[in-house]
Amino acid sequence: MKRVQRLSVLQCVKCGNAAEPYPPRNRCPKCGGLYEYKIDLSRPLTLDSTANFTFWRYQNLLPEVKNQATMHEGGTPLYRAERLARQMDMSQLFLKDETRNPTNSFRDRGAALMVSNILDLNYKVAACASNGNMGASLAAYCAKYGVACHLVIPKLVDMGKLAQMLVYDAVIEEFGETVDESIGRAEKIAQETGWYQATAELNPLVLEAQKTIAYEVAEQHGVPDWFVVSMGSGGTLYSAWKGFKELRELGKIDRIPRFVGVQAEGCSPIIDEIQGVKRNYPKPTTQAIGLLFAEPVHKDLASKAIKESKGTAVSISDQEIFVAEQQIAKLEGLFAEPASSGTIAALTKLRDKGAIGRDESAVCLITGSGLKATDVLQALSKRRKSAMVGAEFSTKEKLLRALDSQDRYGYELWKELGKTMTRSAIYQHLNEMHSRGLLSSHVKKGKRYFAITERGRRVLKAIDDVKTLL
Repeated sequence: MKRVQRLSVLQCVKCGNAAEPYPPRNRCPKCGGLYEYKIDLSRPLTLDSTANFTFWRYQNLLPEVKNQATMHEGGTPLYRAERLARQMDMSQLFLKDETRNPTNSFRDRGAALMVSNILDLNYKVAACASNGNMGASLAAYCAKYGVACHLVIPKLVDMGKLAQMLVYDAVIEEFGETVDESIGRAEKIAQETGWYQATAELNPLVLEAQKTIAYEVAEQHGVPDWFVVSMGSGGTLYSAWKGFKELRELGKIDRIPRFVGVQAEGCSPIIDEIQGVKRNYPKPTTQAIGLLFAEPVHKDLASKAIKESKGTAVSISDQEIFVAEQQIAKLEGLFAEPASSGTIAALTKLRDKGAIGRDESAVCLITGSGLKATDVLQALSKRRKSAMVGAEFSTKEKLLRALDSQDRYGYELWKELGKTMTRSAIYQHLNEMHSRGLLSSHVKKGKRYFAITERGRRVLKAIDDVKTLL
């Protein structure tokens, strides 16, 4: 793709103060407002139709970098979720599947752009605070390009994401109960050491990288009526809104979707801001760890995006998140992490209230894979074990009832149970019950017959007694 030179500067969102683009910085020294990148959109832009449909397809709309760090991120699928849509009584529902990125999350976009900038500026070490996906992504990209990676993590981190950080050989420092405290520590570390600041909430390049999600959705589908995003720091929602806004300025689209911001009931400071409610979160709680921000850095920007798009914000319970996660998997074959499963839970709420019409279209952003969220995996594992135990118990009960009427041999019992398991499994159950005194056995015409004992009948009676109480 031919490179079109575009001037990018850092500009304060409050006072408009401009600064040199590099190295990236977070706060305006004049007013303390947040810096964001402003790209010169005054000249016409034509995307190279021959370019691969990946993140770097949009290089001309990003702050300039000379190097191009890549692991083939971006270009993720936009699925039409037909079965979920039918369940919600919606005509058009889409899932933007960011789990298809190299480390299975949307944060690979930000890691690619930051590591490109790190290589340009010749930094040797990157510092980053993260409670999950950003740390895993940065560790992977730093490993590929020979940059040392120092990660500051809070006490509460999904073990699947921590495993990624460790396997990519990042240096791990635990600091604080929540990621808010970890961010403060990473900021101090970078100031003291001169290391590159790669924390998503402190480096505005991440917002620029994430806006490419909106670019892709516009190319894949057009502009939906609603765009649903879960909010931790609020930066993801704001960056998607910014992406659509820039496309409108470029004349590529004629409208911007209405944004739905989603937070957990136990930690919803951005929703509080929108609703004018003042609450402190000394101990914020949610199983969706990616949403666990007591003091979101991009709170004001996310609120602005929701209000200007005439959107809304929804808080959901952990139970609603867990149910939605199972729905997405069961109906669409996509295993989403809890934080992004919240988008489906929120959309369900809005449909039930009639806030979103049946014929309106919606895109839910699926930010990362459920394989990283071990709390959910543990819950599913316990459920599987319970189901396995229940199935084993059920088989033994069926065998006891079959033998209660008359003696039978193994092959006969296997046929009676409908051949739903192997004959060896049937014999294993029979032998176990025989060893426990529930069955006796005898040989007749060369076949081993099993018979229920008095102890076995007492077990059947106990089962019947329990069932009458349920």
